[in-house]
Amino acid sequence: MTIENTTNNQNINLSDVPEKITNKDLRRSWFRWWYANEIPHTYDRMIAPSLLWALTPILRKIYKNENDLREAYLRHTQFYNTQAIWGGGTILGITASLEEARAKALAEGKKEEAVSGEMINTTKVGLMGPLAGIGDAIDSGTVQYILIAIALPWAQGGSAMGALFPWLGFVALTYLYGFYFTRLGYRLGRSAAAEIIGGKNIRKIIDGLSVLGLFMMGILAASYVKVSSSLKWTVSGKEFVMQDILDSILPGLLPLATVLGMYWYFTKKGLKITHALLGLSIILGVLAAIGIL
Repeated sequence: MTIENTTNNQNINLSDVPEKITNKDLRRSWFRWWYANEIPHTYDRMIAPSLLWALTPILRKIYKNENDLREAYLRHTQFYNTQAIWGGGTILGITASLEEARAKALAEGKKEEAVSGEMINTTKVGLMGPLAGIGDAIDSGTVQYILIAIALPWAQGGSAMGALFPWLGFVALTYLYGFYFTRLGYRLGRSAAAEIIGGKNIRKIIDGLSVLGLFMMGILAASYVKVSSSLKWTVSGKEFVMQDILDSILPGLLPLATVLGMYWYFTKKGLKITHALLGLSIILGVLAAIGIL
C-alpha cells in the first residue's frame, strides 16, 4: 500500500516504513555484542562480524526493502575494532540510531536527505579509537584490579570465591554499564561520544574509580609487599634495630619505597615488567647479601 505525501510530493510505501526500535531490541542487540564480540575475530575485518550479528535484529526490523537491508549488511562487514564495553556499547547504540534515521528517510522517499552509509561508517571508525582508549584504561586498568584486590584476602584464605569473584563481578558490571552506554548512544546519537568523553557525570565516575583504584593499590602494597631490614648495631651496650627505627618513623616505609621505586621506573622506562623484576631482584639480593635487608 502506498500513500501520497502532498507536502513533499512523494509516494510513501507503508510496507517499507520501519518499526520503532524498543528497549527490548537494544537489550537483545547489546547481549549479542557483549556475548560474541571476540568470537568471529578475523584479521581483515577484526570484530565487524560481531557488530553485524548484534545489529541484525534491528536492521531486519527497520529495513523492509531487501536492497536497503542488503546494503546495511554489507556496510557492517567492513573493518571494525574497538573496546567491547565503552566503545562497543556506545557505538552500537549510535549506529542503531543512525540506521533508524536512514531507514525512515528512505521509506519516506527522501533518499537525498537520508543519513548516508558513508557517514555511518565514518562515525564508527572515528569513534572506535578514542572510546577504546577510555574503555581499556577503565575496565582493564582499574575495574578488574579493584575486584582482584577485593578478592585477594579470600584467595589467600583458601576460598574459591577469591578466584570466582573477580570474574563474576567483572562480567556483571560490564554487562550493566555496557547496556547503559548502548541506550545512551541510541538516545543521544553521535553526541553520546561527547557525553562519555567529556560529560560531567561520566567524568565523576572515572575520577571516583581512579581514586578508589589508588586506595586499593595502596592497600595491596601495604598488605602483600613484604620488605624489611635485618640491620642491627650496638652503641654503648644498647642494641639498635633499623626496622624498629623505620617503623617508628613510618610503618611500611620500605614496602612503600619499593612500590614507588617500581612506579618511577615504569614512568621513566615504560612498562618493561621483565626488566623491572630482574633489576629489583638483583638490588634486593645485593642488599640482603650485605646485611641491610
